[in-house]
Formats: sequence, structure tokens, C-alpha cells
Amino acid sequence: MEFGVLGFVIAGLLVGFVVGMTGVGGGSLMTPILLWFGVSPAAAVGTDLLYAAITKAGGVWVHQKNRNIDWRVTGWLSLGSLPAAALMLWVLKGLHGDQDALNAVIKQSLGIVLVFTALAVLFKKRLLAFAARLSGPTPRLSPRGLNALTVVVGLVLGAMVTLTSIGAGALGTVALFFLYPLLTTRRLVGTEIAHAVPLTLVAGLGHAGMGNMDWTILAYLLMGSLPGIYLGSNLSGRVPDSVLRPCMAVMLATIGYKLI
Repeated sequence: MEFGVLGFVIAGLLVGFVVGMTGVGGGSLMTPILLWFGVSPAAAVGTDLLYAAITKAGGVWVHQKNRNIDWRVTGWLSLGSLPAAALMLWVLKGLHGDQDALNAVIKQSLGIVLVFTALAVLFKKRLLAFAARLSGPTPRLSPRGLNALTVVVGLVLGAMVTLTSIGAGALGTVALFFLYPLLTTRRLVGTEIAHAVPLTLVAGLGHAGMGNMDWTILAYLLMGSLPGIYLGSNLSGRVPDSVLRPCMAVMLATIGYKLI
């Protein structure tokens, strides 16, 4: 096996392992790794989006089996995110004639979103605790207002994920917790994953239609990620969260700063 092929398989294995162990979205790790391998920003984003759609599809099956998905919330999120993804794909298609400009826009956006993701990872517990303190015995928003705000969050996530392949994990979960603080963590995570699958699938297929895709690399990544996720899930909780999260946050912030 060529070293390049082995490198992609190992990358998939490592990212799958980290995602299984920490729950941090794979896009924030996989896209920078693909850039390091020399893949263009546009192709890295497109490949990672379909990689995420395939790997998270298995998570939806498990979470649905355990009744951890609020399909109503998923529907309102998708009502905003899928049109936003289509609009962002249309904008990117307009830049497609100038590959240098397209890659520059994606690279800069990647850096910014990675820094915000690092902050969300580092301060996730404090943000969730703050959101829990804001919640009270009575709802803060009317059902109509809550639905409208959920659609707005979906719009932001849809544009962000389509442009960078990052944001549905750490940022999406924190946003949902502020909107639905009484939702249990497992249902929060399950709902976010259920929303991420159609979003990343639509965005990934859109990028593939523009040629921003490497199907061979995608296959190699999946070869490594599937056993990696299994191993990481079994080791989840063995390494203290107080050690994992700061290390992950520093790494993401460093990568994001260099891309900016």
C-alpha cells in the first residue's frame, strides 16, 4: 500500500478515534488534516462533508433506537439549514470559475470557524451551565418564537457548514442548549446528529456536483474511521474530560489562527 493511501487511512482512524472518545465533530479535525495532506480547500470541504454524512448516519440509527432524537426540533433546524446550504452552494458556484478566490474564501472562513469551535469546546461546560441558569420553570419564548429562532440557528449552521464543513457539532450543540435548556444532553446530541446528516449530505452532494470531491480519498478515510469510532467509543471516559478538552481547544485554535 502506498504511503499516501496509508496516511489517509490512518487519518480516518485517528479522527474516528477522537470523535468516538470526545464527541467533538470530525470536520474540525478532518478538514485541516486534508489541507495538510495537500488537498485543496474546496476539495477538502466537499470530501469531509460526505465523510460526515456517512459516518453520522450510523449514529442516527443508534440514537433513534434509543429514542434520543427530537424530530420536531430537527425539522425546524432543517427548515433553515437546507435552504441556506442551497444558497451558499449557489454563491460558491459563482466563485467556481476562479479557483484561487474560492479556495481563499474557504480557507479564511475555515480559520475563523475553527477559532470559534475551539472556544466552544474549551468553555462548553460553562456555557451549558450558564444556559441552565437562564432556564426557569416557565418558557422564555412562545412556541412560535422558539420555532422561528430555531430556523434562524439552522440558517446560520447551514451556511457555515456548507462553506467550511465545520460547525454542526460543537457550535450547533451549544446553540441548541441555549434554545432548549430542558432537553437532556443525550437527546440534544441525538437531535444535532439527526440534523447534521441531511445537511452534510445536501452540502456534500452540491460540492461533488461542482467537482469539489475526491471519492478515492473518501473511501480511504472511511476505511480508517469506522474502526476508529468503535475503538474510541469503547475508551470514552477513560481519559479525563478536563485534560481532553483544553488540549483539543488549543489544537483547533492554533490551526484556525494559522489558516487566518
